[in-house]
Amino acid sequence: MSNNNEPAIIQDPWHSLKQFTPARIALGRAGMSLPTRACLDFQLAHALARDAVNIPLDFAGLEQRLNLQGYQTLTLQTQAENQTVYLQRPDLGRLLSASAIACLQRTVPIPADAVVVVADGLSSTAIEHHAEPFLGLLLPELQRKGYRMPPVCLVKHGRVAIGDAVAEHYAAGLCIVLIGERPGLSSPDSMGIYFTYQARSGISTDADRNCISNIHNNGLSYQQALKKLLYLIDESEKLQLSGVNLKDQTTDTEPDGQLKQANFLLD
Repeated sequence: MSNNNEPAIIQDPWHSLKQFTPARIALGRAGMSLPTRACLDFQLAHALARDAVNIPLDFAGLEQRLNLQGYQTLTLQTQAENQTVYLQRPDLGRLLSASAIACLQRTVPIPADAVVVVADGLSSTAIEHHAEPFLGLLLPELQRKGYRMPPVCLVKHGRVAIGDAVAEHYAAGLCIVLIGERPGLSSPDSMGIYFTYQARSGISTDADRNCISNIHNNGLSYQQALKKLLYLIDESEKLQLSGVNLKDQTTDTEPDGQLKQANFLLD
């Protein structure tokens, strides 16, 4: 016979560690199973991750909002015709479609120092939430530095390497790609930034890029990501390279200049 005083949910002895991580730890148990709340939270997180991959990004809305801020845009498409093809054929997400190439060729060629590419990637939610506010910080900084830039290129069904083709077209020295990262169960809207110096289609590899990852409300802030990116840009100009030979030497600080709380595991 069960004890009426026994709690319905048995807590794990290391429950206090949950304050340090969004990971699913110390969920407790109800009998031999997980508590109902933990099961429902998992199902919700899984649904949000699936939606981030499968729900199309509203490119028209993003383009309109950027235009209202005074930024020119150009919407392009890769050879992945739809989301199913995009997921099954990563190679096609790295290549511009014939219509996109024709669109670029119709634009008046202008000298460009840097190109900014925004691709939906594997999380349209990430770009929907974070691309516009981050560009609102990045683009004025690039303009302040005197970089000549073509319109911001919005690429449907794009992979990271799609920036190479855009940079090659404009003969730009710097390529900055904002892309939705593969969603996790605790971060369905994480945005990544990939930076490449002298990016060229078919030549640049992942080893030639620098990545700034985990940009979302519970991860890296826009200000922190911008600080890292501007540092990489400045150093790449000095060293004339990017990728594995270019290291991020910035300190991890909050916008007010205070160091983030140290990892309790390292104390």
